[in-house]
Amino acid sequence: MAVKLVRVKEQDDGMRLNRWFLKYYPDLPLSRLQKLLRTKQIKVDGKKCETSLKLQAGWEIRIPPLEDKPQEKGKDFVSDKNAELIQSMVIYKDENIIVLNKPSGLAVQGGTNTFHHIDAWLPALKYEKEEAPKLVHRIDKDTSGLLVLARDRKNAEILTKAFREHNLQKTYLALVRGCPKKMSGQIKAPLEKVGEKSLITTEGKKAVTDYKVLDNVGDKFALIEAQPLTGRTHQIRAHMEYLGTPIVGDSKYFGEKEEKYNDIKDKLYLHSYKIDLSGIYKKLKLKAKLPQHFVEALNVLGLSFKE
Repeated sequence: MAVKLVRVKEQDDGMRLNRWFLKYYPDLPLSRLQKLLRTKQIKVDGKKCETSLKLQAGWEIRIPPLEDKPQEKGKDFVSDKNAELIQSMVIYKDENIIVLNKPSGLAVQGGTNTFHHIDAWLPALKYEKEEAPKLVHRIDKDTSGLLVLARDRKNAEILTKAFREHNLQKTYLALVRGCPKKMSGQIKAPLEKVGEKSLITTEGKKAVTDYKVLDNVGDKFALIEAQPLTGRTHQIRAHMEYLGTPIVGDSKYFGEKEEKYNDIKDKLYLHSYKIDLSGIYKKLKLKAKLPQHFVEALNVLGLSFKE
């Protein structure tokens, strides 16, 4: 490993030296950093310095050989495989936003024993920007489809507010067991978060979902279009169960016992299909194609859908 000269970026102008190392070399202990500075193995613009030194853009920092490679250990590191994967999800990109078509089974954020997730891979979507895009809303791990990212702080604030206040029209597609008695309607059933589920209770928060049957196979299966007018956790999943037509592949909201089907893949058949962003970005309405397992299931069951 050779000595490196790293130039201070504009975005790090005025940053203290110890903060700079914490940002780019997070696995380097402070005690070791101080020793490297004392022994002049780390220098700034060829001079000995202290951890409190305020950096200026354009200065060069001498980095001696270190055991850990910062490009592999830093918070912005994304493997080539994962970078290629998240970049393949991009279906729309402009100066303000990036929109992904997220596959089923991939979490949006990390958690207990969840290390592979969208949030960890966002640095691979910087493109020409200095900063990685930001999450402004979430969809369930097993739900596929549209996920909107803001490319800067200003757009993140605008979009976060719009999602929080439910000012953006979102449309989901769900494959359900059975068929609603009414081919269209509105579900009003308050939801309360209890553990890992949302339960319908009198003390729950207001939850409203519009739905429409797009196609059905008698009373066996149906393809539903659902528009949540509120944003409760697992809202569509809980409301479909409440209607007596739980979503196929939903292990949490499937009545007393989830049914398995030999002819279709064991996945959750809920897809975030459309979003209307025209209230924020003029004339911008986006769609995400159905995943292959969803298309195959519709074909097997004899349900039709035209995108």
